[in-house]
Amino acid sequence: MYSGRTGERLDMIYWLEGKYLKDSVKEINHFMRDWRTDQSYKMDLRTVDIMAAAHNLMDVNEPYMLLSGYRTPQTNAMLRSRSRNVAKNSLHIKGQAADLRLGSRSVSQIARAAKACRAGGVGSYSRSNFVHMDCGQIRNWGG
Repeated sequence: MYSGRTGERLDMIYWLEGKYLKDSVKEINHFMRDWRTDQSYKMDLRTVDIMAAAHNLMDVNEPYMLLSGYRTPQTNAMLRSRSRNVAKNSLHIKGQAADLRLGSRSVSQIARAAKACRAGGVGSYSRSNFVHMDCGQIRNWGG
């Protein structure tokens, strides 16, 4: 995975022999931080698991581009003031969501893979070229 905003890249094993790797989880939390405020948060690893499972289903080597992971309430409020597509109580605020893109796959292909995981929410944002994945209730939206 790489950050579209900071240019950072994250490529690691975070789960091994039935356990999350503590140092890798710390790196994930830092990587998925709110880049606008540089504030990290304990990410819900169920979202990372969904991201990994969907990525594996697409059989790609290209890493995801992370557009948004954790968001502070202030960042979310700012984005909400600019777009009606930002939820007031977004799961990004709870560290339970990620907005992702792949250059080699369409929004519909990424969303289809995420939906096939049957875990959490999947939002398709074709105009903005990204897919939202979260570990909340199973639901989908967008086109």
